[in-house]
Order: sequence, then C-alpha cells, then structure tokens
Amino acid sequence: MLAKVILQGFIVVPDSDLEVVKRELVTHKSLTLKEAGCLIFTVTPDESNHNKFIVYEEFINQTAFDIHQARVKSSKWGDVTKNVERHYQISSSD
Repeated sequence: MLAKVILQGFIVVPDSDLEVVKRELVTHKSLTLKEAGCLIFTVTPDESNHNKFIVYEEFINQTAFDIHQARVKSSKWGDVTKNVERHYQISSSD
C-alpha cells in the first residue's frame, strides 16, 4: 500500500490580499475536495489572528498530492495567494 501524504501548518495572508483570498478560498476548497485522491482538506481561520489560517490536507498518495500541487499553481487560488506566507510540514503515513 502506498503511503498517504499529509500537509499541515498555516498560511499568513497580508491585509491587502485578505478579502480576495477569503472569497477565493470557497472555490479552492470545493475544487480540492473534488480531486481524485483528496481525503481531507481544511483551511480554518485562526481565532487569535485574522490573517492566519490553519491548513490540514490528506491525499491518498504522493501522485495525488503532486497533481493537487500542480493544479493549485496554475489556478486562480495560486494567483491570489502569491503574497501569502506558507508554513507547512509534509509527511507520509501508511
């Protein structure tokens, strides 16, 4: 069995991009959850910092994760989040 890929961490969105990122997040979540191989995908606002969002993702394997990453890079989400700080840990689990 191939190991699933888990991404966890957070993003920090600059004030200047916050509204457009929040709007586009709805579409980004919907498209990601429809991807073959996506098991879990959550992006949750941090209660103490309105610019921070907690991110947790699980994909069935490295291939599914790589396909997701490629889609994101060429999507509107990839464009509107170009100024976002990303703080992620990626691991794999059986």
